[in-house]
Amino acid sequence: MVSKERSTGDETREADGGFSCCAIYPTVHARGQDQSHGLIARFRANRGAFPPVSLDWIPRLTYKGARAPPGVRGYARCEANSRGHTNSVRRGIQPNRSGAARWTGPFLALMALALGACGGPFPQSALDPASDFAWRLQDLFEWIFFWAVVVFVLVQGALIVAILRFRERPGGPSPKVTHGNTLLEISWTLAPAIVLVLIAIPTIKTIWIIDSPPRGESLVVEAIGHQWWWEFRYPDLGVVTANEMRIPVGKQIDVRLTSADVVHSFWFPRLGGKRDVIPGHETQIWFTVDSAGLYLGQCAEFCGLSHALMKMELVAEEPAEFEAWVSGQRAEAAIADSAVAADGALAFMQGGCIACHTVRGTVAQGVIGPDLTHVGSRRRIAAGILDNTADNLERLIRNPQEVKPGALMVVPELDDETVRRIVAYMRNLK
Repeated sequence: MVSKERSTGDETREADGGFSCCAIYPTVHARGQDQSHGLIARFRANRGAFPPVSLDWIPRLTYKGARAPPGVRGYARCEANSRGHTNSVRRGIQPNRSGAARWTGPFLALMALALGACGGPFPQSALDPASDFAWRLQDLFEWIFFWAVVVFVLVQGALIVAILRFRERPGGPSPKVTHGNTLLEISWTLAPAIVLVLIAIPTIKTIWIIDSPPRGESLVVEAIGHQWWWEFRYPDLGVVTANEMRIPVGKQIDVRLTSADVVHSFWFPRLGGKRDVIPGHETQIWFTVDSAGLYLGQCAEFCGLSHALMKMELVAEEPAEFEAWVSGQRAEAAIADSAVAADGALAFMQGGCIACHTVRGTVAQGVIGPDLTHVGSRRRIAAGILDNTADNLERLIRNPQEVKPGALMVVPELDDETVRRIVAYMRNLK
């Protein structure tokens, strides 16, 4: 039954927002009538009795807890009151938005996320391979992704067909009870097995290739992980450097990995997969870079307080440029070219720096910290987190713990002038 009504100013409201589930109130507008006297024409249908009035004009409205009779688009209660206000929708009745409008918001949000993922640049993306090793991983990934899409389309397609074709319909017969289907059961057992075989064979083949020793002539590079920096040695070339690895394009590189303290993980995303770096144990990764450029890497295994600051760079260059770099790295440390740099060299040798660092051609032969023989020619310092500038060198020398928390670098008390001279000397080491 319909609850009592009360008039409040210019609109008529329902007392409690409820009405019988078979009550439909179409309003007939008496056009041309005097607005001051208005006309309300009501056709009331109760107990399932429905007047022969076309309701196509009524907006699609739904009422919570009520179901429209067959053929009726929705429930509405509209009036033209004595003050000329029409189509006053009662409380408790809400418009039922169309499917397109309902999904517009989520669709736009999903598109915004998808377009945001298309930005860049992504210098450490494993989906942008630049070596033979990385291309093998990419090919395997694309093969697995293809079969994942096939499975998704088939499963979701079957689900959608089942929902649309076999859904319950008013007045429809009960579905036929099926206790088993031998062909269907065999099919959904064999199909996943076939997909797994199609994925397993190329996966095992790829693992076999990348874990086998490199074939042919290779340039050997020894990579040693420290807390929290990388040491690179070229035993066949007599070159030692830190945090910056240089290689020639088109040459197979055999990287042999070990650690001086804790477990690290060697990872250049665009060049190959991760390799654990373990104290007292040598692991290996090999690859051939196909294009010149700068490639960023990092430690991928938590190794202490400054793990996130343990970065590295790989510079791939043409063979002629690489040979020139090797010739420069083989040379001993440059002689100070100014009085300030000469004073800095003296302060460096007398200030305790030689206990940890090597500068070839001098008395500094420490092996705990990075080799600084040609530190002035490196792009970055502090394991790739700072540009190699005078200001950043001064900042690192003054307070290494601020730059890299937990760093083992210990610096004695130095006055401003001494720090400035040491920086001048280090900038001279090219």
